[in-house]
Amino acid sequence: MFIDVLVAEIGSTTTLVNAFTGIASGAPRLVAQGQAPTSVLEGDVRVGLRGAIADLEARSGYGSIEYGEMFATSSAAGGLRMCVCGLVYDMTVKAAEAAALGAGAIVKLATAGKLSEFDLMDLQEAKPNLILLAGGTDYGERETALFNAERIAESGLRAPVIYAGNVQNQTHIQAIFDRAGIPCTVTENVYPKLDMLNIEPARRIIHKVFEEHIVRAPGMEHIRDMVTGAILPTPGAVMEAAQLLYNEIGDLVVVDIGGATTDVHSVTAGSDEIASIQTQPEPFAKRTVEGDLGLYVNAKNLVAMLGEEALSRELSLDVPAVMAHYKPIPDTEEQFRLTERLCREAGIRALTRHAGALRYIYTPSGRKTVAEGKDLTQVKFIVGTGGALTRLPHREALLRALADCNTTKMMLFPREGELALLFDDDYIMASLGVLSKRYPEAALALMRHSLSI
Repeated sequence: MFIDVLVAEIGSTTTLVNAFTGIASGAPRLVAQGQAPTSVLEGDVRVGLRGAIADLEARSGYGSIEYGEMFATSSAAGGLRMCVCGLVYDMTVKAAEAAALGAGAIVKLATAGKLSEFDLMDLQEAKPNLILLAGGTDYGERETALFNAERIAESGLRAPVIYAGNVQNQTHIQAIFDRAGIPCTVTENVYPKLDMLNIEPARRIIHKVFEEHIVRAPGMEHIRDMVTGAILPTPGAVMEAAQLLYNEIGDLVVVDIGGATTDVHSVTAGSDEIASIQTQPEPFAKRTVEGDLGLYVNAKNLVAMLGEEALSRELSLDVPAVMAHYKPIPDTEEQFRLTERLCREAGIRALTRHAGALRYIYTPSGRKTVAEGKDLTQVKFIVGTGGALTRLPHREALLRALADCNTTKMMLFPREGELALLFDDDYIMASLGVLSKRYPEAALALMRHSLSI
C-alpha cells in the first residue's frame, strides 16, 4: 500500500511511526501506527525505523508499505542538549533560556556574565549539542558577549554556536568562531531592548541548526537515507502544534506528563490588566520542563513529595509494596491508582511552576499588587497529551483536577470550571507539529480530529 507521509517519533527507548494518507487531497487521515525499540545507541537509527514500519505493516493489515515522504521528531540520545550564556540572568539569560526551551531543548547550563574557569569546566562537562550565546541589548553592552565568544572558541568545545545578542557584535562574533572552525549562526537579539523579548527568530534558528547537525550525531548519521522532510526535537514539535492550534481555537495550555519529565506549553498573550502590573516580560509561547516530575524515573521523588505514609492512607494502599513492582505502564489496579495520583501531583506542580502569580509588595505609599511570571488568565483550553493524560482510565478527572488547580486564586491561571478539556486521543501532537512545517492545513485537520474539536 502507498502511504503519503510517515512521521517517526524517535524516543530514547521507543521509535513510533504514524502513517497518514490524503495529505495532498484535503482529506488527511491517520491510518496506522507502529513501534519498535530505538536503535540509535546501537549505532544505526534505521534499524528502529525499519522495525517500527514493519510493526505498522503487521498492525495495519496492508502488507508491504511504500511512502512518499517521511518526517521525524527526535529526543533520542539525551535529546537536544543546550547551554545558554548571557549577561544579566533576569534579562538576556532568561530570554535565551526561553528560546532554547521553546525550541524543545534541555538546558543543561545557563551562565550570566563573563565566563569563569569554573563556568568553562561546567560547559565542557555538559557536553552540549548547541550553545546559545546572548548578551547586551542592541547598541548596549558589548564586552561580555565578545569575551565569552573568545573563551568558548578557545575551550576545545566543538558544538555549533548561535549568537543572539547585541547586533553590534554580530560581525565580530562570527569572525571569532570562523577562525576557530566552529559553526556559528547569527540571528536577531533575544532581548533587543529593556523589557522586550524577541525569542521566535532564535527558536526557528535552533530548529534549523538542530536539523543540520543531528544527521552527524552518533547513530543518526544515516537518518537522511529514510527521512526526507523536517526533523525537529520532539518537545519543539509539540510547541509547533500548540502554536498552530492557537490560530484555530485561541489561548491554550498543553500538558504532557511523561515517565521522566513533565512538559507544559502555553500560547497566550495574557491580559492587559495583568500586563500593567507585571515585573518582567514573558514569551508569548512558553515551554517549561520539570526534570523532577516524572511518573516512572521520578516516581519515588513524587511519592516523597506527597509523603509515603500520607499517600498510603489517602489511597488505602501499601505504597512501598506497590512501588516494589512499579512499572512504566501500570498493569494492576493498585498500580493504576498510584500512577493516577502521582500524575495529578506532577501536573499540578508543573502548572504551578509554569504559571505566574500575584504577589504583594510594600512601598512607602502602601501595599501594591504585582504579577510575576507567565499570565495564563486568558487561557480557554487545557490539552492533555502524552501517554498518561491520553491513556489512563480516569483521564477526565485528572485533567479536570489540573484545570481547577488555582485554589488560592493567586495563580495567574483561570478559576475553577473555566477551562475546557481537550485530549490528544491519537497521541500525535508531536507528529503533527513537524508535519505542519510543510502541510499546516492537513496537520490542523488531523489535530482537530484527534482533539474531537
